[in-house]
Amino acid sequence: MSQIRAAVTGVNCFVPEHRLTNTDLEKMVETNDEWIKTRTGIEERRILKDKDKAAAYMGSQAVKGLLEKTGTSPEEIDVVICATVTPDMMFPDTANLIAYENGMKNAFTFDLGAACSGFLFAFNTAARFIESGAYKKVVVVGSDKMSAITDYTDRSTCILFGDAAGAVLLEPNDEGNGMMDSILRSDGQGAEFLYQAAGGSLRPASHDTVDAKQHFIYQNGRPVFKAAVSGMAGVVQEIIAKNKLSPDDIAWVVPHQANLRIIEAVARMADFPMERVMVNINKYGNTTAATLPLCLWEWESQLKKGDNLILTTFGGGYTWGAIWLKWAY
Repeated sequence: MSQIRAAVTGVNCFVPEHRLTNTDLEKMVETNDEWIKTRTGIEERRILKDKDKAAAYMGSQAVKGLLEKTGTSPEEIDVVICATVTPDMMFPDTANLIAYENGMKNAFTFDLGAACSGFLFAFNTAARFIESGAYKKVVVVGSDKMSAITDYTDRSTCILFGDAAGAVLLEPNDEGNGMMDSILRSDGQGAEFLYQAAGGSLRPASHDTVDAKQHFIYQNGRPVFKAAVSGMAGVVQEIIAKNKLSPDDIAWVVPHQANLRIIEAVARMADFPMERVMVNINKYGNTTAATLPLCLWEWESQLKKGDNLILTTFGGGYTWGAIWLKWAY
């Protein structure tokens, strides 16, 4: 009997219309287009301007299109997992709101928070549900409204982040395609370098936390950069070696879009040509949990059934990992 694997059977994304360009940022903080592009590779990022809409709205739009593309009825969905660090509210979970908006009456839902690694961790979780045989259709969403927690007076972070959502449908596959292997890692030592200080139970919102700007992203760039390069390159090399693959066997590497220099360094360390590395950070910036599905969505027409993909990411915590995925359509 063939092993059941969890295969991607559809992908869809939502990006807001408003573009925040480097030229726009020049008017807001002391920076310039050349400086931003040289250090990050970013030219613009999308921003959800409507104050009454957030992660659930973007995720709902991505999922609505996903169901339409795949001809899937909302009632068929068994599970919805949303990876996010910018939920609409602490509870109910964002996945719950997304499911409700799309009429997924038979699905149970939950959010997963692992910063920029959220989508990868949620994907692995969803795959295990499929492999168990208990569930047939699982939707994984990565949705983050990063503009809501970005300080646009801090030039070190405001240049990096954008808003977006992406979603994939996972279904059983017995043809040898789907998620083949995964390596996931975490290390709390990185907590001091990348975090949002307030808003949780340790520092509930108060006048003091708001005045101190503790509800915005804090990042110490140098140690994060170093850890991201070594972490992502390490797991890419590990998953390739573990499965006796070579770079020639891999059609595409799909990296988290945090910084072009990080992506280039990972490709170089993994001995992988940039021509087969998905890069769209120039258009969207770092959309946290949405970066990986955004890449799959944009390259979908170039992917062929049976293509080997390596998805890899790194996020605050630290969290990082890699997935070997065989494309199923």
